[in-house]
Amino acid sequence: MGQRAQSLNATRRLLIDIAYEQFSEHGYAATSLDAIVSRAKVTKGALYHHFSGKQALFEAVFEKAEADAATSMRKALKKSKDPWEKASFALNAFLKVVQKRPYQRVVIQDGPAVLGYERFRTQEERSSYSMIDDLLRAVLESSPYDLSDEMADTFSRIFFGAMSAAGESIAAAADPEATVARVEAAFSFILAGLRSLADSGIALDDPRGEPA
Repeated sequence: MGQRAQSLNATRRLLIDIAYEQFSEHGYAATSLDAIVSRAKVTKGALYHHFSGKQALFEAVFEKAEADAATSMRKALKKSKDPWEKASFALNAFLKVVQKRPYQRVVIQDGPAVLGYERFRTQEERSSYSMIDDLLRAVLESSPYDLSDEMADTFSRIFFGAMSAAGESIAAAADPEATVARVEAAFSFILAGLRSLADSGIALDDPRGEPA
């Protein structure tokens, strides 16, 4: 990579980092591009070289927030080789992330309004969903029978939706710690129940619930 390319990449990263701070502290509506370029010590022309405008910059910040969350969850997965423990560790890592103000402000509060619901879901699934899907498939594949791809995808989407809803409830809670404790307990029950079904050999993709 040439020196100019390195300089451009460094400027882009700096703008995203500064914007992340500003959007997290003030919210999207109250953050100006003038404030961002001033803190980054670059011209507005430099910003427009990388981003078409404020919304495009926010989208890059959103991607960073989601990527950082996914990284935290992946690190948690390294604590164990057991797929069920991995699921529990990843859940705990997610609950820690959603308690942080920057993630709450950028992803949960401003994300849907700024990006639009469809774009928001697309960006969210691009980073977090694929990891949740891989994790749940590993858990379900540890059961004593073959699960159809369609049913595995159904489990992943339901679980991912539940995690997204849990994050929203934590961000809006008057007592986040108590809410986190309830969410953690609820997911623990869900995982325990799923493991019990899997260990019993009941075909999870059979609506009649007959043994595989």
